Amino acid sequence: MKAAYDVVVVGSGYGGGVSASRLARAGQRVCVIERGREIQTGGFPDRLPELRRELQLNGGKMRSGSRTGLYDFRLGADIHVLVGCGLGGGSLINAGVGLRPDARVFADRAWPEAVAKDGLLDLGFERAQTMLRPSRYAKAPELSKYRALQTASAAFGQDPVAAPVVVSFEDTVNPAGVSQRACTLCGDCCSGCNVGAKNTVAMTYLPDAHAHGAEIFTELSVSHIEKLSGGWRIHFKPTAEKDAAPSFVDGKTVVLAAGTLGSTEILLRSRDHGLGVSDRLGEGFSANGDIIAFALGGRERVNGIGVGEPPKFTGDTIGACVAGQIELPDHGDLDHSMIIQEGVLPSALAPLLPVFFISGGRILGAAQSLIKGVYQGPLTSLQTFFVVSHDDARGRINLDNGSLQIAWPKVGDQPVYARVDEALTKAAQAVGARYIKSPLATTTMGVKPATAHPLGGCGMGEDASSGVVNHKGQVFAGPSGEDIHGGLYVCDGAVIPRSIGVNPLLTITALTERAMVHLARDHNLGFDTAPIRQGAERAETRAMT
Repeated sequence: MKAAYDVVVVGSGYGGGVSASRLARAGQRVCVIERGREIQTGGFPDRLPELRRELQLNGGKMRSGSRTGLYDFRLGADIHVLVGCGLGGGSLINAGVGLRPDARVFADRAWPEAVAKDGLLDLGFERAQTMLRPSRYAKAPELSKYRALQTASAAFGQDPVAAPVVVSFEDTVNPAGVSQRACTLCGDCCSGCNVGAKNTVAMTYLPDAHAHGAEIFTELSVSHIEKLSGGWRIHFKPTAEKDAAPSFVDGKTVVLAAGTLGSTEILLRSRDHGLGVSDRLGEGFSANGDIIAFALGGRERVNGIGVGEPPKFTGDTIGACVAGQIELPDHGDLDHSMIIQEGVLPSALAPLLPVFFISGGRILGAAQSLIKGVYQGPLTSLQTFFVVSHDDARGRINLDNGSLQIAWPKVGDQPVYARVDEALTKAAQAVGARYIKSPLATTTMGVKPATAHPLGGCGMGEDASSGVVNHKGQVFAGPSGEDIHGGLYVCDGAVIPRSIGVNPLLTITALTERAMVHLARDHNLGFDTAPIRQGAERAETRAMT
């Protein structure tokens, strides 16, 4: 690592990948710092022992597992959060659903007016779709889990539709010049794609950034940033070495893209070191109305458990993690809208599933699954639901004795959870099954709400009294007014000031694409977005770090 760069990007998820790609294309000397490690295609866990090694639990004074573990669970007093830890961030372990929110979301006064009115949001979504290429699997209605969702949809009088997912269903060379194999429909999207078919940030924006000169460093955790006379100093140390001596790197521009929790935490620590910021820092946390729940004992075979690659079981095709969804917009009240998606549990979890469902006494036949395996026993009818909707975004991220905490008293009493429970109960009954809200009630997770789509904490606002950053992602320099810290940006889910009612990956990407257009204009920079088509290499042999 050099002593200084034009741009230092902290984090490598959607916001970090876009920022690194576009600014490297603009001729800037770019450094990317990621706390996790790079995992090559084929290296994601597909067995339970491997998955356990990739699990880290963090909650107050309690922590366990490797600090570079891929699955980072933050256990809270009020709500739990799952985030990804690795080069590519959350894109490595999400379901990959690429949806644009209802237009009413951006009409909400929570957003700065310019977001919806300057014309660049549409350009941002266009560029995000070009790079991530969400598509709908043409044969989705033939999948068992889609047919089960079709049966469940009778409860709402609304047929399901194929979900757009950032997955390549044919062999291709993507816009970053990386060769990708066609999806094998193994269902293991959420444990990490071992085929190379999922269009993660590690397959798209980051290789593009690397090809244009960005330098990428992994397993380094940023603690805080410090303002210098001509730029910024970024303080970090090795992720896995708690007592290691800290180091630093300087940058004229810093883009915080460490995720909703990561970027907010860095700014909170920076404030403790004297950086002036808005009093809104940490406020406006949203779980995006998320629920993951199950239906058991239905009449139909679902095939909702992944088989991995190579497959652990040969039978009916599983499909991508999400292939179909029931869209339930409420035209009178946006916040009552919801989307119900069918999902697949990763194959690495298969040995645990009978134990989870036996422990609650919810399925007597689950004992058979311990003998027959989940691919032939009663758990073949296990139906997983992913729901996205809207909450009031009134959670608060703070530091308690140096540890990140999310305070959201009585979040479980929010009306959204009752609405979703009612809807999923109807869906389960329609297939002759029982709705199971929390099979993990007897574990550390308990019955508290959980989300894999954390948003907010550094929300956009017209000025510092209403937000932490402006519509360009620039950080406000104090508790009031529109003055900003020159060269300091936040570009990730933290800037989203409300729930958006869809899986957020496409929105985060689009907002960052938009922010990069503004940054380039403000600094007289230019970049093209033409795809790389020549000299493509196998993705799994192309380490970037």
